[in-house]
Amino acid sequence: MSLNILFLAAEAEPFIKIGGLGDVAGALPEAIHRIAEQTNTQDIDVRLVLPYHYAIKQKHIETEFLGTFSVPRKTGVEECQVYQSNLASIPVYLLDGNPINQQSPVYSPDPIHDGYKFVFFSLAALWLSSFLNWQVDIVHGNDWHTATAIYALGKLDNLPASVRSAKTVHTLHNLPYMGFGVQQALTDYGLPPETHPTLPEWARQTPLPMGLLYADRIVAVSPHYAEEILTPEFGCGLVDFLETRKPVISGILNGLDTYTWDPRHDPALTQTYGLETLDQRSNNKTALQEYFGLMVNEDIPLLTLVSRMDPQKGIDLALHGLRYCDDKPWQAIILGTGDPRIEDMARELATEYPERIRAVLKFDNQLAHQLYASADLFMMPSRYEPCGLSQMIAMRYGCVPIARDTGGLVDTIEHISYSVNGGTGFLFDKPYPSAFARILTRALRFFKNKKAWHKIQMNGMEKDFSWENSALKYISIYQDLMAE
Repeated sequence: MSLNILFLAAEAEPFIKIGGLGDVAGALPEAIHRIAEQTNTQDIDVRLVLPYHYAIKQKHIETEFLGTFSVPRKTGVEECQVYQSNLASIPVYLLDGNPINQQSPVYSPDPIHDGYKFVFFSLAALWLSSFLNWQVDIVHGNDWHTATAIYALGKLDNLPASVRSAKTVHTLHNLPYMGFGVQQALTDYGLPPETHPTLPEWARQTPLPMGLLYADRIVAVSPHYAEEILTPEFGCGLVDFLETRKPVISGILNGLDTYTWDPRHDPALTQTYGLETLDQRSNNKTALQEYFGLMVNEDIPLLTLVSRMDPQKGIDLALHGLRYCDDKPWQAIILGTGDPRIEDMARELATEYPERIRAVLKFDNQLAHQLYASADLFMMPSRYEPCGLSQMIAMRYGCVPIARDTGGLVDTIEHISYSVNGGTGFLFDKPYPSAFARILTRALRFFKNKKAWHKIQMNGMEKDFSWENSALKYISIYQDLMAE
């Protein structure tokens, strides 16, 4: 008998990807199904459900129209149209309706618009099970956009029998994004405010904490982030509430698409390479130095930063920290776009040091691949980082990370203090430019020792960040839930 998982997300690659959630939802469901088959663990039927965003429709992906069903509102109903596609071996359902069927971005700057879209989507996903005549064992939600589904399961008594008794798992990707401003949408779809005394009053009509109150399991996207959300610094005003939920909170690292990110076969690279041919990696560095008009010298450390320009990412810490180290030899290439203030800071630094810094302020996926394969050091000075994928990619490509000791960066990077041993990178503690500069200075000292540096690169490239490890842990959670 199969274990039936209804997996809900606001985005999923290759249908639509805005951020890290798109990577996870595009890879994890298929990995769970595949690993369950390979290990003969249990037949797991995972079905992915997404909003049929306008941006997905513009891609003209082949879909099959399955039909229409009604989603109850406080007064009347809202019609939902169902389309089916596939992702490898799993079915994907795209849900449409008036709250979704608008020419708006995946995430609107208008919280009221997004409130109606994602509250409708969350409830429609539950009613989908009845339309499909498919008995759901576990509903797996992600972030605030689908937390309403879990809240509804704990609160409403009019849901279809096909989903009413389902267990729930909620993956927490980014706690600060809770879904503020959607109160009216919750009310219009018959979802009352929560009254449980452990939930702060301000959170009682906010989707994410409402869902976390009723989730049978809460999974943060790294073990260290699961610990951090229980502290005042990272708990976003929910520390006391989350403490009451501590027995059901755990952390599982996100995985990496090791097919897309593979330096042995990456078509974007000047020179492909692997563990056995690491000495050929320097050809990429030479090509990039030439392309950007930097001094071509293998012995000058090349630093890179590939990131969304956002205060969370701590890019200002690196930019200011580099100034503290301008008496040392290094070059840097900065790639990313986002907050105009941070872009201006990067632009100013490149102007200040024209002989050693280049700032490419746009999204460029091909260049990102080339930077991972060319740079010696990858800067990731995040103020907080629930999981992070960039540091995993960097290590897989032999690019040694310098990062804050926060969230998933702690779980994935083996810090090097005085000797290499199994170390894969360098971590700094306080979110200050001076702390970044100190750890960069230490990394530059190690870079001078070619034997030690080669060992650090090899250690990182040997790490297994594939989705298989994560999938097995989620399968274990599913099975534990069903055994209760």
